[in-house]
This record gives sequence, structure tokens and C-alpha cells, in this order.
Amino acid sequence: MSGHGPMAEGAAAALGAAGPTRVKLCGMSRPEDIEAINEAQPDFVGFVVDFPRSHRSVASEELPALSALVAPGIQRVGVFVDEPVEVVARLYAQGAIDVAQLHGHEDEEYIARLRSACDVPIIQAFSVRAASDVVRAEASSADLVLLDNGRGTGETFDWSLVRGVRRPFLLAGGLTPASVAQAMTSVHPWGVDMSSGIETDGVKDRQKIFAAVRAVQAEGR
Repeated sequence: MSGHGPMAEGAAAALGAAGPTRVKLCGMSRPEDIEAINEAQPDFVGFVVDFPRSHRSVASEELPALSALVAPGIQRVGVFVDEPVEVVARLYAQGAIDVAQLHGHEDEEYIARLRSACDVPIIQAFSVRAASDVVRAEASSADLVLLDNGRGTGETFDWSLVRGVRRPFLLAGGLTPASVAQAMTSVHPWGVDMSSGIETDGVKDRQKIFAAVRAVQAEGR
């Protein structure tokens, strides 16, 4: 799949590069979600892959067709929870994803195996509940880290824990179009990630998608 910007060509250095605050909107599962994404134009769109515990899950077999609907210039992120390396590498080779986000128990050995299998840029997610979690995130060999309160609970965490982080990071966890500006000014993340905050009754909300992108652009660009 071509036309999805420099990361589609393996330029992992773009993750963490200087520039305006990026916005990632995650958990898309329907063609109508992608229609809204293409109009709103966030920097990244995320798909939760093969994780049935989430109502946002997309089967790996269905992802290529759904991700093909994403407009050029929007990076497509596959969100994986302890998925076999072979599955991630295959989806990247098929052009279904531009970036892999690891949200389970993946360790440095897993990252090394994934890098041996393909050159997909890697985001590693960390649940932040104590300063030791931040230390772990800073030591990660992933191209970018995501700091969250957990797996999709829709709640924020103690942002004071991440104010001293010395590497670029995505901030997630309970962010909404109404609260994201405060998060940006308080923590100064490289990017912000929203999922439940752009839903109404568990379904992606077109108006909230647009509001989220506008809020980030107004505060950080």
C-alpha cells in the first residue's frame, strides 16, 4: 500500500520527530468510521487487531480491506496484544498497517524478533501507575512509546508522573475533545491518542472525531 507518507517506506525516524502535536484516533472498526477519519484528517488512525475482549476489535483477515479505505497521508496503526510476530509482519507486508503498536506483554526479545521479521515502525504502550513504569518506558527500544493508564478503560492517570519523560511519547487514557488541550499544555506530549473519548454509547461519533482533531490543531499547531 503506497501513499501513506514516509513511515510507509520504513522511515521509523518520523516517530518522535520534531513538529506540531500529532493526533491519533484509535479503535476504528467500520467503513463509516474511516469516512469520518478521512474527512477529519488526523495524523494516525488505529485498529485493534484480533482482540475479541474489545468491542473495537477487527479480525486480522478483515483488516486489509478496512485499512485500504484510509486516505493517503494518514498513518495506519495496528494495535496488537501479544500477537504472534508472524501475524504483525504479515499485515505489514500486505500493506495493511504502517505502524505496529504493542499493547500487551511484549518485551525486548519480542521487539527484536519483530525487527528481524520486518522493518515496521514500533510503538510500545506502557501503563503508568508509578515512576518505575516511566523508567521502563524510557528504556524501551521501540521507536515511540505510548503512556496510558491501562487497556482502554477511558480514564486518565496522574500526569505528573510523565512530565519529566526524556523521550517523545504519545499520551493516552481518558482524553476527550474537551480535555485534550489541557493535557497538551500540562504534559507537552509528542502526540495524543483518543478512542473512548470519541465515542457515544460505544460507537465512534463523527462529530467527536472532528472535534478531537480541531482541538489538537487549535492548541498545538
